[in-house]
Amino acid sequence: MAQLISPVAPMTAPAADQAGGDPFEPLGIGAMVDRVAAMAVEKAAHPWAFLMRSLVGGAMVAFGVLLALVVSTGVKTPGVASLLMGLAFGMSFVLILVSGMSLITADMAAGFLAVLKGDMSAGGYAFLVVVGLVGNIAGALVFVAVCGAAGGPYLGAFAERAAAVGAQKAGHPFWTALLLAVVCTWFLQTAMCMYFKARSDVARMAFAFYGPFAFVIGGTQHVIANAGFLGLPLMLNLFHPAAPRAGIGWGLGEDGLLTNICITTVGNLIGGTLFVALPFWVIAQLQRPRLMAGR
Repeated sequence: MAQLISPVAPMTAPAADQAGGDPFEPLGIGAMVDRVAAMAVEKAAHPWAFLMRSLVGGAMVAFGVLLALVVSTGVKTPGVASLLMGLAFGMSFVLILVSGMSLITADMAAGFLAVLKGDMSAGGYAFLVVVGLVGNIAGALVFVAVCGAAGGPYLGAFAERAAAVGAQKAGHPFWTALLLAVVCTWFLQTAMCMYFKARSDVARMAFAFYGPFAFVIGGTQHVIANAGFLGLPLMLNLFHPAAPRAGIGWGLGEDGLLTNICITTVGNLIGGTLFVALPFWVIAQLQRPRLMAGR
């Protein structure tokens, strides 16, 4: 693993970012880019710890899925149901960022920033994405398997709601699912960058909450959230055959979990890298010469 990444450079920021003044003033874009990239390098340098952080992060996302379905069960107005789902789901990313766990879509953007800065190789980035994706999906599926085995309050009306949401996400055509996945990480990873740009704990938690809140109420597609939204009705049906699964399957066929994971992974990767990481890196590069010249 040491050959895949370069040593972590000190997180030096432009003079404007290191200036005194208001301690609650947000960091400049250059300093934020350095912080986010350094996070990815640190994760890749400890692969087994990163795998464990990814497993726990996936379970936290699935916990958000469960809460989102609970609060929206029985709500007939689509807009209100989406709002309640977003409010319940939003805390999942707060838990992940504050606890130091990992979410692959955040790591996609952070790792790409590290590659652009020259702090991580392409091979190191591929390793980061694969390990994070596997860990997150496994963690999410373990959580929904426990819920599926429990049954109880997760049967009846809740199971019907879970199957309906899962079928809706699995039933989107290819290009719809792909583009909704792009939009998802455009929301989510912008919020992640704002989290690292903020100085106060309250601001960080607000930005961390906004990302998942926005992508859920917007009806977009997130690969790990979908592992929960599709996996939960599948697990309920596995342990309780009478529970509805609304035609959702496990594999690569139409409305399959694996099919959805493949499509949304690509879309999330595009959204987090090309629409979030790349613009922030370009802005940081354009600002640095002027800031250095002003010293």
